[in-house]
Amino acid sequence: MPPNGMNSYRPPAMGLSHVISSGNYFASLAGYQMLEEGGNAVDAGVAAGIAINVTQPHFTSFAGVAPILVYMAETNEVVSISGLGGWPKAATAEYFIDKYGDLPLGMERCVVPSACDAWLTALERYGTMTFEQVVGPSVRLADEGFPVAPRLSAAAHRPGVLERWPYDAQIFAPTGTPIKTTQPFVQKDLANVFKQMIEMERANVSGGREGGIRAARDFFYKGEIAEKMVAFSEAEGGLFTMEDFADFSVAVEKPEMGSYGDYSIYTCGPWCQGPSLISVLNLMEGFDLQAMGHNSADYLHALMESIKLAFSDRHYFYGDPDFVDVPMEGLLSKGYADARRAAIEMARAYPEMPPMGDPWPYQGAASRGPAMSAPRAKAGATGPDTSYACVVDKWGNAFSATPSDSFGATPMVPGLGMIVSSRGTQTWLEEGHPSRLEPGKRPRLTPNPSMAFKNGKLFMPFGTPGGDMQVQGMAQMFLNMVEFGLDPQQAVEEPRAASWSHPDSFWPHTYTPGRIELEGRISKEAAAELERRGHKVDWLSDWGYRAAGLCGVLVNQEFGTLIGAADPRADSYAVGR
Repeated sequence: MPPNGMNSYRPPAMGLSHVISSGNYFASLAGYQMLEEGGNAVDAGVAAGIAINVTQPHFTSFAGVAPILVYMAETNEVVSISGLGGWPKAATAEYFIDKYGDLPLGMERCVVPSACDAWLTALERYGTMTFEQVVGPSVRLADEGFPVAPRLSAAAHRPGVLERWPYDAQIFAPTGTPIKTTQPFVQKDLANVFKQMIEMERANVSGGREGGIRAARDFFYKGEIAEKMVAFSEAEGGLFTMEDFADFSVAVEKPEMGSYGDYSIYTCGPWCQGPSLISVLNLMEGFDLQAMGHNSADYLHALMESIKLAFSDRHYFYGDPDFVDVPMEGLLSKGYADARRAAIEMARAYPEMPPMGDPWPYQGAASRGPAMSAPRAKAGATGPDTSYACVVDKWGNAFSATPSDSFGATPMVPGLGMIVSSRGTQTWLEEGHPSRLEPGKRPRLTPNPSMAFKNGKLFMPFGTPGGDMQVQGMAQMFLNMVEFGLDPQQAVEEPRAASWSHPDSFWPHTYTPGRIELEGRISKEAAAELERRGHKVDWLSDWGYRAAGLCGVLVNQEFGTLIGAADPRADSYAVGR
């Protein structure tokens, strides 16, 4: 029983064959349909991911980003699919500094869309179904509509959003007023994109299942869809060319891996913030968390200080490894974690983001000095715009993906019903920053799916939306389970804390040294002690999307039972059989 005396506010979704959990009810049903029809975890995950693109355009886009982890039981291998595009070849930091002094709203902050390629690459290589099969539920959702959820309605009602670009208003205010909660929401243009891709797949059946999927993919990146995106970009002052689209492809690569006791943790590479989850857990592994007590002042202090250290490393070292030398071996080593942990004082909070560490010797390299100055406090705002989906199937395969990129900051492309990835907002213009804008370079992405294994066997795919809260929420969910014995549904429902003592990943990179946020269910006594130690405490509501919206599917290794978790803070639902 968790500390609040209740089993959980929601019953976990359990199954003996398969379970899916995602950030949207209709998406979970779409994936579940694939599983019931004999598809595997990848078929289901891709179906759910595309359905999320339809049902949560305020959080994601089919032309956005979608980092993915796939585990195939037959080969006992985890792979990462780098669902993140790079800047146009014509883009430079100097261009934006000279012309704007920042990253403006609109098509100029867009990077090459990657979600479509990520979904189809996963399906082609690791799935069993056709594109037509997995996109079928999404075609119906877009063509026939679905009831608008409160958060989607709220996004459409944000001041100035629909006035900025006329086509957006056509989509989200079809009767002249923004869509309302429970109103059926139809997206004919997006449905037509899917139908055209299905036609291309059908026309290339001679190439087999894989050839058909590839043809649909190429129609998006080299055919009429790409032409429309590039033409609109040019009309709006953007920098895309057809070459940027034609030359792009996601990478299928080895993920990063760390450990926590008997558990192995897999994340995508340092082109996203994923490996910082491993760093947080490396640091927390050195404390007796059970003796401290769940969400006690000592526990929360150790967690906040560990996050500060991990996010300092993220700030000073993470970037596109095709462009910068990221010392991942050193950053994720236990010895480096021991050295960094020694800087934590249990009686006093570090007042800002800690200085950069020196991971280089932990991978046998010479030390290097900082390439940039320490950040200064900076005002600004940020907003989460991401979703999540994970699946475990009856064969023991697993899928974990974190799609993102919402409407509002960049315009919907007329005739296509979707935005092009606005992920350029996670770029830096500062000289020396490892994620500084360069032609073709990928920004440092916040979305970061994960998977955990116990004693070499699949334990749980898990992840969340939430920007810089993602890693923080994922670490707390994991520790709630492995240290405090909670089931995954209980683990996602427990109150959370967050550090904001780092430059925010989103432009303009807000930085509030020393600030932490606590959900209202954290004890007032623990909060008072944290303030005494120097933390600047801000309170959140008891339950709010600001604290992320976690999902996961646990594999009970004793019985083989699957247990799905879905965070009530978000529109998440788990379904299983």
